Amino acid sequence: MPMKLLGGWLAPLAAITMLGVVPLTGEGHGPTRQKVVEKITIDAPAAAVWARIKNFDALKDWLPPVAESPASQGNAVGSVRSLKLKGGGELTETLEGYDDAAMKYSYRAKDGGALPVTNYTSTITVTASGNQSIVEWRGAFYRGYPQNDPPPDRNDEAALKAITGVYQSGLANLKKLAEAK
Repeated sequence: MPMKLLGGWLAPLAAITMLGVVPLTGEGHGPTRQKVVEKITIDAPAAAVWARIKNFDALKDWLPPVAESPASQGNAVGSVRSLKLKGGGELTETLEGYDDAAMKYSYRAKDGGALPVTNYTSTITVTASGNQSIVEWRGAFYRGYPQNDPPPDRNDEAALKAITGVYQSGLANLKKLAEAK
């Protein structure tokens, strides 16, 4: 009897159901995850560069737009950093990983706050290269407007431009500070 049902009215019903579902998978799509990786070579030992950035609350000391960056638990995983920007705006980030020996830490901001991004994760790493340092700052995120047809200030391009700008200005300033004699 089950075979007769599959060969009878159930097979066409399954085919009709599938036809109704297939077009839905092709209709519109949400945002895609964006990535930014910026690197800079600094003419200073890795330990000296790491000393400038290793504290989760030190962002205000080397990233120009940041006025305040207190962290609730210092460098402990789970610490919450509350950024206040010089031009106005705020952002809250949570420390997700910290490795002093490897000279790197990772953090997350669910809401981009002053940035046109959401679900933002980032890692900053300092690596020795002889007497120089290579600092890599990488992030992954979604645009600030999760639905289709985002406004220009919250689309993929705006998100990429904002994060790239933050990373480039921060790394350039870090280089300037670390290489100052």
